[in-house]
Amino acid sequence: MKSPHIICCCAIPALSSNDTKASLKVVHKHGPCSTLNQDKTIAAPTPTQILLQDQSRVKSIHSRLSNPKTSGENDVKVIDATTIPAKDGSVVGSGSYIVTVGLGTPQKELSLIFDTGSDITWTQCQPCATICYKQMEQIFDPSQSTSYTNISCSSSICSSLTSATGITPGCASSTCVYGIQYGDSSFSVGFFGAEKLTLTPTEAFNNIYFGCGQDNQGLFGGSAGILGLGRHKLSVVSQTAQKYNKVFSYCLPSSSSSTGFLTFGGSASKNSKFTPLSTISAGPSFYGLDFTGISVGGTKLAISASVFSTAGAIIDSGTTITWLPPAAYSELRASFRKWMSNYPLTSALGTLDTCYDLSSYSTISVPKIGFFFSGGIEVDIDATGIFYWSSISQVCLAFAGNSYATDVLIFGNVQQKTLEVFYDGSAGKVKGNAYCI
Repeated sequence: MKSPHIICCCAIPALSSNDTKASLKVVHKHGPCSTLNQDKTIAAPTPTQILLQDQSRVKSIHSRLSNPKTSGENDVKVIDATTIPAKDGSVVGSGSYIVTVGLGTPQKELSLIFDTGSDITWTQCQPCATICYKQMEQIFDPSQSTSYTNISCSSSICSSLTSATGITPGCASSTCVYGIQYGDSSFSVGFFGAEKLTLTPTEAFNNIYFGCGQDNQGLFGGSAGILGLGRHKLSVVSQTAQKYNKVFSYCLPSSSSSTGFLTFGGSASKNSKFTPLSTISAGPSFYGLDFTGISVGGTKLAISASVFSTAGAIIDSGTTITWLPPAAYSELRASFRKWMSNYPLTSALGTLDTCYDLSSYSTISVPKIGFFFSGGIEVDIDATGIFYWSSISQVCLAFAGNSYATDVLIFGNVQQKTLEVFYDGSAGKVKGNAYCI
């Protein structure tokens, strides 16, 4: 494996739309391919900061799944920063990859973080009644769109926000008020509305429900908000189901200087092998997986199947590294360190405790890592998904151990690089094709 280097730059895959699918370009929000990168006042986070963001997100997911909130435990009464307090607001951990969509009539292009772990879509909106963070594009103004409508407080759509966000919606001048809070207490609060969403020049949908944020705090990397791809009925996946049948796929770029894609609709290749999607009872909006094993260097590790079944597993585009049950991580780490014994270990990087100084090497030999799922499906992780690079002198195994055996396993986006991850929500199955880029 060669040390990483920037290759120029941003080769755009062939994107298409037809009667059955629509494809959007995916870029890393802080990479050279991103329009957000043009604003040098929006600083990219350091590797350490990214891991802290990731840890905040993972803690939030684990807390949500172990202690599901009951309806009404948190309420949004008014559009006011005091309704959802922000402890810091500087770290959000809400995902690294963005797509550009059109919103409104005439349409305004907005760069949104796409997130399979979020259900609602939202963007910052004028007049920013309380506060808006700095974003690259012009903030959306619903008063300038002929297709925007507010959602009434009394509607069933407004009521469904409770299960989508864990927060009971509020009401202001008969208009539904949503609130969503992330793991680090970053948040968005605003009016819930319906608007025309344009995916490609030929694929547009009227009356898509979304949040029009009037009070937004957090470091969202200059993006305009979130594109929610969860399993809830308010997600974009569900709202476009009549056309795409809850089918979508994505390929994450292998580096920040390349591009991937997000496709709604389409069909899998004839020889595709799927593993069933499972449902996490405490978090039905997540995409659950039946994870059964791990291999290193072609040898399956001696990890009891109960280790994975006790924890359960989800796949999440917004979590960075993969978080394993403690017993599984211990086995992976021990085997990986044995394979890599010729290379010098160095200091840990945050939660990553298996790091190497590779400054003296032009190439290295790395063992293949594979994931096993129910149905006998094995997915080999690409070489780019094995390490997390801080610098050439601190290259770390991109896995971490959960605190408890009952904490859900999270299949993160570093390990998803170059895989085409294909979700068939209506049929309840998912596959990972190697390789899409």
